[in-house]
Amino acid sequence: MKKKKEMQLALQMVSGYGAEFSAWRMPGTDPEAYTNMDSYVERAKLAEKGKFQMIFIADTPALTVDLGPQTPSFPMDPMLALMAVARETKHIGLVATLSTTFNYPYNIARQFKALDVISRGRVGWNAVTTSEPLASANFGEQVASRKERYDKAHESIQIVQSLWGSWETDAWTLDVKGGKFADMDKIQPINLEGQYYASRGPLPIPPSEQGQPVIFQAGGGEEGLEMAGRYASGVYANPYDIESAREHRQALRLSAARYGRNPDDIKMYTGFMFSLGSTEEEALERRRQLMSFNPEEIPSRVRYLGFMVGLPLSVNALDIDQPLAPDLLKNAYANPRDPRSSIALKLLKLGLSIRDVLAHGVINYHPVVAGTPVQVADFLEEWFLAEACDGFSVVPDIAYDGVADFVEQVVPILQDRGLFHREYEGKTLRENMGVPYQYGRLK
Repeated sequence: MKKKKEMQLALQMVSGYGAEFSAWRMPGTDPEAYTNMDSYVERAKLAEKGKFQMIFIADTPALTVDLGPQTPSFPMDPMLALMAVARETKHIGLVATLSTTFNYPYNIARQFKALDVISRGRVGWNAVTTSEPLASANFGEQVASRKERYDKAHESIQIVQSLWGSWETDAWTLDVKGGKFADMDKIQPINLEGQYYASRGPLPIPPSEQGQPVIFQAGGGEEGLEMAGRYASGVYANPYDIESAREHRQALRLSAARYGRNPDDIKMYTGFMFSLGSTEEEALERRRQLMSFNPEEIPSRVRYLGFMVGLPLSVNALDIDQPLAPDLLKNAYANPRDPRSSIALKLLKLGLSIRDVLAHGVINYHPVVAGTPVQVADFLEEWFLAEACDGFSVVPDIAYDGVADFVEQVVPILQDRGLFHREYEGKTLRENMGVPYQYGRLK
């Protein structure tokens, strides 16, 4: 009998604290978690206990936030964080972002394949382009055009994959008696040269148990779809509603098919944030407390909420702890320029106060559920059964207890509903994602 399709879960590791920049101030949180690799290892072990397919680290090579009240957005270095985790885990996949814009392909290939071998085939590379001006300045460059960034990305991925496959699979002989460590006839230069990058090779690293790292992708637009369809087995996406998520997933599958690939071999992971409580009110109070650490941000958030629903909202003119007056609410509408607006309008019409609408995360960068474990599981089930995604990139509001609560309270519900596996399917990331073995460059 054919096995029922199950969702996949990735734990997104932010900076050691969680999705919310003020999470570092919550009681129980280690204020030094940013530099404490033990905290990353602990979260990863919890995710492995919960049978998550992978942990995922996004990255931008620049300081992009005000470190006065906020924490960094990313770990100190994604690869070093994953190295710490790799030695303390056995099953969970390890995926990091590294830009094709500001890294040479040889360095990318060497770092990721070495980690893949060290972890026995559990590594993935999220290949992205970089358009952040602060990152460009760190490398002494201006922001390149979108076309140039994606042209460089294609060259980079092709060179990286060729370097990964520069040993034939049986080149590592380890013939102790004959004194032959490897067969050099089966380890050859790749000699690839493009407009932006070139590499002679070979890479002095043998294949891992999964052949080579899994390619992921996170860019949008037509260029991102093309890159994903051509190379990626996993895609991190940021839709705000089921309809747009389903459309994006279908576009990815069609892109894969255009390149002669099986559409089932590309998996889309939707970003998702949560706050858990024994009741919805308890979960909302958790988020209100997070908001209270930065009261200076509330006026701008209220103004932006007004933009989302077409109303001139202001903390000076309104009591944000009360629902909107009916005569004001009747003029509200969902601003088509922000896909989150319909959710904000719905909550306002339900009679929630402005503060509580904000606490529901309507202006966060992923969909947010603040509620009970059942409410969180219901959300994930609805999206998954609607074929809006293959899984989720899960971001807890506060890492120190959010990961454990999700593993202990939400995962069992998903398992009991037959929506999530109870054991790892294999030993490698490819096996646990259900994507094919690959070694070397796709032709």
